[in-house]
Amino acid sequence: MSTSGPASAASREPAFREPGPCAPVSHTSVFHALHHADGPLLLPNAWDVASAVALAGAGYAAIGTTSLGVAAAHGLPDGQGLAEVGDATLALARRLGERLPCPYTVDIEGGFGGGAERVAGLAAEVAAAGAAGINLEDGLPGGGGLQVPSFQAELIRAVKERVPGLFLNARIDTHWLVDAPPPLSVTLARAETYLAAGADGIFVPGVVADEDVSSLVAAVPAPLNILFAPGRHTVSRLAELGVRRISTGSLLFRTALGATLAAAESV
Repeated sequence: MSTSGPASAASREPAFREPGPCAPVSHTSVFHALHHADGPLLLPNAWDVASAVALAGAGYAAIGTTSLGVAAAHGLPDGQGLAEVGDATLALARRLGERLPCPYTVDIEGGFGGGAERVAGLAAEVAAAGAAGINLEDGLPGGGGLQVPSFQAELIRAVKERVPGLFLNARIDTHWLVDAPPPLSVTLARAETYLAAGADGIFVPGVVADEDVSSLVAAVPAPLNILFAPGRHTVSRLAELGVRRISTGSLLFRTALGATLAAAESV
């Protein structure tokens, strides 16, 4: 396979603690390099240690986490910025650091509350656990619109100052779960702001049409991450369009639940 998939060879604050040693330099440098390889990085998203270890064992070059899967596995809603989800996310990051032989990146939603110092502290904790990257989104908790770009840039800048080697994938939610997304110019303006603040990559979930993907690739001077849409996307086509990273999001988690129900019904 030419892509970097299976390798051929808010009621309270989350309980963050002072970080220890960061992820191995080899993992962070490898993870950065995977975004500039011959083909796009195919990044499967895990929701617990078992799923992450299974995916790593299948040979995927890197693993991501899915905030929806992590939250749902703990009986909690996704995208609400809940401290409990922040705790679960950090706990999973630590366990993955002990088990995975490959780089991994952690979805921290919008940072689970607090200002720049707080979010940078969480990013440092995740890096200390062994993660090579994070996703940081600009969608407000509960679907309440989008963060002010200048404030989001402050979060990004603080993270990169605190943990400069961490791959920060800036997620832009202009097209996520909306009936009428704004013009791509709005997305591109946010991308420019976030990249100027130090983001390493741009993630725009919800963009599906080839022409929109192509326009983003052409205009964003950084690795573009697209959320795989079954029935609309193929890895080969996204590669042709110039996408550098393809995420599965909650797809694997939802598919696993469906397979569980099917197996139970078959019995």
